[in-house]
Amino acid sequence: MPGPDASDSERVEELLGRRPGGRFEVVVRDRTGDPVVLRNAPLLDDGTPMPTLYWLVGPAERKAVGRLESTGGVKAAEAAVDPDALQAAHDRYAAERDSLIPEGHTGPRPSDGVGGTRRGVKCLHAHYAWFLAGGDDPVGRWVWAQLHPEPGSDG
Repeated sequence: MPGPDASDSERVEELLGRRPGGRFEVVVRDRTGDPVVLRNAPLLDDGTPMPTLYWLVGPAERKAVGRLESTGGVKAAEAAVDPDALQAAHDRYAAERDSLIPEGHTGPRPSDGVGGTRRGVKCLHAHYAWFLAGGDDPVGRWVWAQLHPEPGSDG
């Protein structure tokens, strides 16, 4: 995984309020070029497993998804999405992340699916980040629909 350039490193540190613990690349930017979604390496620099492959860092997106979560969005998303489609998404996410683990790695590995959960929905931010990065995530699609309702819809 290529590392970020110096300006991305600085900006991501600003957005997170701390220095990232591992390698990442910016995979989604807003129209001004500011980072919105990171793709993290599956292992931090110290070898700690990083289950969250896609990380939402865009301030506006984080705030909007946080509002959605605070009003029952996690339970609503879980109720709205087909459980088999959600499980398939967790499996695809884990397979993508695991494919980035260096061959021959014998230490601890990240586990489970989106947001480090095996089943259900844990964090709308993680699902939405993956969706924005092009992932086939039914929860991310649901979040998008809540944040961008069609004209004339109830959303």
